[in-house]
Amino acid sequence: MTTKNLAASILLATAFSVQAHPDQKPASTPAPAVEPKVGALTGQGDWVYQTVPDWGHIPGQEFIGHTNGNIAVDKSGKIYVSTDGPNGIIIYLPDGTFVRSWGEPSRRFHSLVVNEEGGKEFLYAVGGGRVCKHDLDGKVIFQIDHKPGSEDRGWTNATAVVVGADGTIYVADGYGTNLIYKYAQDGKFLGKFGAPGTEPGQFKICHGMTLDARNPNKPILIISDRENHRIQTIDLNGNPIAIPITGLRQPTSTFVHGDLLLVAELGGRALLLDKNYKVLSELGDNPILTQRAGFGVPPKDWKDGVFTAPHGCAIDQKGDLYIQDWNKWGRITKLVKNPLN
Repeated sequence: MTTKNLAASILLATAFSVQAHPDQKPASTPAPAVEPKVGALTGQGDWVYQTVPDWGHIPGQEFIGHTNGNIAVDKSGKIYVSTDGPNGIIIYLPDGTFVRSWGEPSRRFHSLVVNEEGGKEFLYAVGGGRVCKHDLDGKVIFQIDHKPGSEDRGWTNATAVVVGADGTIYVADGYGTNLIYKYAQDGKFLGKFGAPGTEPGQFKICHGMTLDARNPNKPILIISDRENHRIQTIDLNGNPIAIPITGLRQPTSTFVHGDLLLVAELGGRALLLDKNYKVLSELGDNPILTQRAGFGVPPKDWKDGVFTAPHGCAIDQKGDLYIQDWNKWGRITKLVKNPLN
């Protein structure tokens, strides 16, 4: 057989082979591997943290809704995030998996705190003219509503709530009277303290409030005195104790975890303080002055590991951090301790 005839035979056999297997599909080219996102690092010294990229989405939704609230953590590790959008309070697993939201009735809560009572946990939430105690399924167990002009419920736009070991409820009227109101567990009015001003025991927007029970024999209140740019400590009767740190960028909320105190600052930064209120680490410091305290910073301008307007904060049982920016679209950042530290 000549070379020409041999080539023709091969072509004919190849054509026959293809026609004899009409269902056979050509081998596909493997899709290129997608490299996992690596979070940005922020912080200093022994307190460097890494962000968890894309944490806290809701399936089918591009954005979670206005974030102008706070974050709480229950004993099981679930994360509760308050929003002003139709999702209301959103619950996540620590890895960012969406669990559920409580929807429209739970919108516009400015502050959250989980409190254990008789072996059961409850979520207290405050915003505007209401304080609500929920079970962890979202059912309202108890509610205090303000009454304009009244002595016992004269707060107008409450910003924070905490609960003492004896069940006493403390409500900070940061956007109103700059007073702190006290109620018994059943809602009975017990008194109020504070005043507008710059002296110890006075506030210029008592925006955030944390119960510090690290000394169980002497629990105190940590007040984020926002427009005085400082943190104050006071006892449970309103007596000033100290102004342990000043010169802050509009502190909005704090969270105690062991010897650590996490501080959210509206001015584009969060701080990690030790038990003596000394700065251990600056987190997410935003160098763009026009973005600091900016509600309208769009997602396209967000930078991983850089905050725009920290408003709420929390630390979970593992020591991971959560920061909620005050933002029109809604922004939550999770940070884990850098394993190299």
